[in-house]
Amino acid sequence: MRIERVGYGHPDAVRLVADVQAEYVVRYGGQDDSPVDPLEFERPHGSFFVGYVDDVAVATGAWRRSTVEAFGTTQTCEVKRMYVVAAARGQGLARRMLAHLEESARAAGARALVLETGIKQPEAIALYESSGYVAIPGYGYYRDSPLSRTLGKPLV
Repeated sequence: MRIERVGYGHPDAVRLVADVQAEYVVRYGGQDDSPVDPLEFERPHGSFFVGYVDDVAVATGAWRRSTVEAFGTTQTCEVKRMYVVAAARGQGLARRMLAHLEESARAAGARALVLETGIKQPEAIALYESSGYVAIPGYGYYRDSPLSRTLGKPLV
């Protein structure tokens, strides 16, 4: 998979974000309502990436700077918009994208990554836990939702 940094408004990013929102509707009955400002994914505030296999956009992942305290630091970034199209799942692409997000956030000065995911995404939870993410106190838009899980990982 070739991973490229793109703007949040890039056509491939827009299509894949719409796809993941449609998946949230199936899994949760509605889209992800947490506030997202596309400028949060522009340097130096964050980065948005699209993964390509044979020049076809099949995956996304992004991070944005955060003020969440985790692992004794507030130099954190939040993982957003992790997604792999159904036809490309099971090939390790999400793991590769996550590793890329960790590396690029670390290079930008992050000392930890945090994220919110949902209990109706067991494959995402399994990916994060097998990549070293652990439960952290709730934060953000879904902090009080019984369907939400918040995880984090130190990067240093």
